[in-house]
This record gives sequence, C-alpha cells and structure tokens, in this order.
Amino acid sequence: MKSYTLFFLLCLLLSRFSLIAGDGQGREYYQIKIYHLKSAAQEQRIDNFLQNAYLPALHRAGIRHVGVFKPVRQDTADLRVYVLIPFSSLSAFDALGETLGKDQAYRQAGKDYIDAPYNNTPYARLESILLKAFSGNPVLTPNTLTGPKSERIYELRSYEGPTEQYYENKVKMFNAGDEIGIFRKLGFNALFYGEVISGSRMPNLMYMTTFKDQASRDAHWKAFSADPDWKKLSVMEEYRNNVSKNEQFFLRPAEYSDL
Repeated sequence: MKSYTLFFLLCLLLSRFSLIAGDGQGREYYQIKIYHLKSAAQEQRIDNFLQNAYLPALHRAGIRHVGVFKPVRQDTADLRVYVLIPFSSLSAFDALGETLGKDQAYRQAGKDYIDAPYNNTPYARLESILLKAFSGNPVLTPNTLTGPKSERIYELRSYEGPTEQYYENKVKMFNAGDEIGIFRKLGFNALFYGEVISGSRMPNLMYMTTFKDQASRDAHWKAFSADPDWKKLSVMEEYRNNVSKNEQFFLRPAEYSDL
C-alpha cells in the first residue's frame, strides 16, 4: 500500500509538471494586444510605457522577442499600437501579471501608465487576442530582414471560417496541406501562425509575414499566386470554402521593437 501511494504521488507530480511546462507538443502561445488610442499624446504615452517599462520587464521575465507595430497608415479616429508577446505555455501567460506585479523597476518606470487616473487614461480601449501556434510552425521565428525598420512591411492576416469545422479545415490546409511550406519556400519570413483560442472574432486563425518593403511584399504575393504547389493546393476539393472573411493589416515595427 505504501509503495502504491508513493507511485500515485509521483505520477501526480509528473502530471502537474507536464501541465506547467506546456501542452506537451512544444507549441507556443501568443498574445496580441491592440491599444486603441484617441490622440497623438496617448500614442506617445504608450510608446514611453512599452519602450521603457513593459518590454524591459518582459525581457527580465525571460520573454526575449516582443514585437511592437503600428499601421502603415494610421486611422486618425482610431490610432493603434499592436504588441505581440510569445509564451512558452498557458501557465507562463497566466503567471505574467503576478511577475510584473513583483517587478519594482517595472512599476517605477511605468508609473505614468500604471497609475493613470480615470480621467486621463493612456488609451481608449485595450483589445487582447490569445492564440496557439500551429503544429506546423510551433514557435515564433524572428525574421532576418536588414535595412531600415521604417520601410518594412509586416502583414498580419486574419482568416475567419464560416463554421468551426471549416475553420479547422483551413488550419489543416496550412499544416497537413503544407501551405506553410509554400510560404517558407518563397521566403515570406513568417513570424508566426496561430489558432485564435480567445478573441472577438471566431472561429479564426492569424499569421504574420514580413518583408523589407512594399515592393518586396507585392512581389512575394505575385510569386505565391503563380506557384504550382499553391495552384494545386488551392483547387483541392477537400479545402473548398473554408474562409469566410480575410483581412489584412499592414504594419511597421517601432524602432524599439524586438522583431
């Protein structure tokens, strides 16, 4: 009986460790935070907070590659700042708030943001999207682009499915159908591919590709459309009608962005 009890406790501990370590498949999770702003003054406050408080704190927490992006063409009625944060597991995502709460350097550097009064807020609204990496691309891949960040194009794409089943079929198209492989072959420099597990638009998947400039982006998509592997994949009966809405967001990295 004593041996059985010890064995049971050992199994319980191993199971708990497995949950803490991740999902057992080595797939990362991503949070996309979108700050919606009303003014240039708010944008400056967000930049100051991200550059001097938030990113340094994430680096101290072991998160090395954090992306900060802004639309190539800002809508003056809805200014935006996008923040991409990779996590090794859901446990790491869940623990971040407590970690930041104990980081005194973060709280001091981010005081203007953290302690902002209700009538002088640093943003109008904060949106959060949580994603799980595709099995075919389980971890974030920092790009190897050179040249000025001010000319780069980061294209964030969102594919909504008409139903959960059609959405899962589109994910399968990327993984088993090797749509990811076509992007790799053509040098799209994808940062991530992710399944949205929590967000305002579902069922949904998102991914981000990167280019040195707009001309490079256009040339890559032209090559993609003409690629024989894509032409074959795109007409396969099993993958028909699996996207109901496709949105593209053209972004540029902030100078202090890690990506």
